[in-house]
Amino acid sequence: MKSGANQSPEKGVTPPPLTHPERVIDRASGCTKADLAHYYAVAAPLILPHLAGRPVALLRAPDGVGGETFFQKHLEGRALPGVTLLNEKLDPGHPPLLTVDSEAALLALVQMNTIELHTWNATADRIERPDRLVIDLDPGDGVAWPQVQEAARQVRALLASLGLVPFLKTSGGKGLHVVVPIKRLYGWDAVRDLARRLTERLAAAMPERFTAVSGPRNRVGRIYPDYLRNGRGATTVAAWSVRARPGLGVSVPIAWDELDAVTGGAHWTLANVAERLRIGNAPWDGYGQAARALGSAQKALETGNG
Repeated sequence: MKSGANQSPEKGVTPPPLTHPERVIDRASGCTKADLAHYYAVAAPLILPHLAGRPVALLRAPDGVGGETFFQKHLEGRALPGVTLLNEKLDPGHPPLLTVDSEAALLALVQMNTIELHTWNATADRIERPDRLVIDLDPGDGVAWPQVQEAARQVRALLASLGLVPFLKTSGGKGLHVVVPIKRLYGWDAVRDLARRLTERLAAAMPERFTAVSGPRNRVGRIYPDYLRNGRGATTVAAWSVRARPGLGVSVPIAWDELDAVTGGAHWTLANVAERLRIGNAPWDGYGQAARALGSAQKALETGNG
C-alpha cells in the first residue's frame, strides 16, 4: 500500500465541476457535494490501491444523508470515465460488475450522488479465490467504545495464535474492521466457514462480550463479529470511503498501537480527516507480504486447539 506520508495531495486540487455543487449532503456537518468531490480527489492516491481490481458496490444517496439510499453493483450500461465493466461471466445472469480505476471515476461517481464504496474480498482476475478475510466488529446497543477496542484486541490475539496477520481500520460508523490477508488458495465457502468458526470461538470463550448470532436483539450489550462479510458477492466498505451517516465518518486504516487513542468508529470524518491523509496507508505497511495459508488455522479451529 502506498503510505501517502510524503504526499501533499491537497496542493493544486480544486473541486470538480458538478451539478449543484453547493447542495448540502449532510445536515449534521453542513458538508456539500463539492466538499465530497474535493475529498475524493485528494484521497484518490490512497483509496485507489484498496479498490484496485476489486468489484465495487456503490452506495448512492440522491437526497443526501438521512434520505433514501440504495446499493448498486452494476451501471446498467452507463459508461463512466475510469470505471471498467467486467466480464459478465464473473456474475452470471446479471449486468457486468464494475471496478473503479481512477480519480476521474471517483469524481464521476460523486456526480451520481455516490457516497460510499464497498469492495469484494477478491479481485476480478481470480474472483473465486478470496485474498482476504474480514471480521466486522458490529457493536449492539449498550456497548461502550472501550468494549469495542478490547474486542478488537481479543480478535487480534486469536488470529495471531492461528498464525494469521490482522490489520485494522475504523468502519467510519460504530465499529472496527479487522482485515486479514490470505493466500488465494481457497474458495468462498472455505473462507466463510473459517470466519464463522472464528466468531463461534469468540462467542463460546467470552459470551458476555461476543455473540455468534446476528440481529439487534442478540447483540444488546455485546458485539457481533460479522463473518457474513466473507461470502461470495458480500462487500465491506473500502478504506478511505466516506460513510453516508450523520457527520460523514471515514473508514481509516490504523496501526494496532494507535487503537487506544481512537475515540470511535467515526473518529475521522470528512471535516477532520485532512491531516490523517498525510499518514495515509502507512499503518498497513507490510500488508502485501502478510498473506498466509489457512490450513493450520482451519485445523486448529476444527480440533479446538486455536
